[in-house]
Formats: sequence, C-alpha cells, structure tokens
Amino acid sequence: MSEKPSVLFVCVHNAGRSQMAAAWLAHLAGNRVEVRSAGSNPGDSVNPAAVEAMAEVGIDISAEVPKMLTVDTVQDSDVCVTMGCGDACPVFPGKRYLDWTLDDPAGKTADDVRPIRDTIERRVRELLDDLGVPAQH
Repeated sequence: MSEKPSVLFVCVHNAGRSQMAAAWLAHLAGNRVEVRSAGSNPGDSVNPAAVEAMAEVGIDISAEVPKMLTVDTVQDSDVCVTMGCGDACPVFPGKRYLDWTLDDPAGKTADDVRPIRDTIERRVRELLDDLGVPAQH
C-alpha cells in the first residue's frame, strides 16, 4: 500500500451507497486518504434521498456526479470496496477487496436511507482503523 492509501467505493449506479461511503471517508480522513467512487452502470444523478440523509449529518454530496468504473481506477486504488456490483469490478493481484452487503437506497425515502448511511459510517470508521488512519471527527 502506498504512503497515502487510496480507496475506491463501487456500486452499480454510483448514485447512493458508494457516494455516501466516499463522502464519509473524505469527511473522516481528510486529505490523509485518496478517495474515489465509481459505478459499473452509473446513474444520471446522485440519489436525492442519499443527498438528504448525508446533509442531515453535515455532509454535502449534492454536487457529486456518478462516474463510470474503469480498469485504471481499480488499478490506481489500494482498497476496492464493492457494494452489490457483482462481477463488474475487475480484480487485480495485490489489491485489497472488500464486499459490503448494503441495501440499495434507490427508490427509498430519506427515512429508509438513514440506517444505510449509519451502517456505511460505521464500516468506514472500521476501514480507517484497519488502514491505521485515525478519524478526524
């Protein structure tokens, strides 16, 4: 792993789970971790319920845009966290892969997304511990 670890969060649409995870990691790690997110079939925009749920904890993801997963993005990351994208994420030797089983927030209300948001925060904090990077908040 590089001096400054890089983490890639991947879900199908890059519109909910991976966006929330990337935002939590950026919020908690600051510039001590390089944060990326992408999707195997990116949506047109970030899920409004995810935007609302994250805003409730002071994290603004309203300007984020879903991005396409590329081989280079995976190769350039030390850790790849998948969230329901199945076999769409390419696997390379020497990379650390984690698969987080999380409900998809697509079509859900902010009330339904809050527990997903909170689970993602807990897992991101655990990931930071594993990487040896103390959370800022």
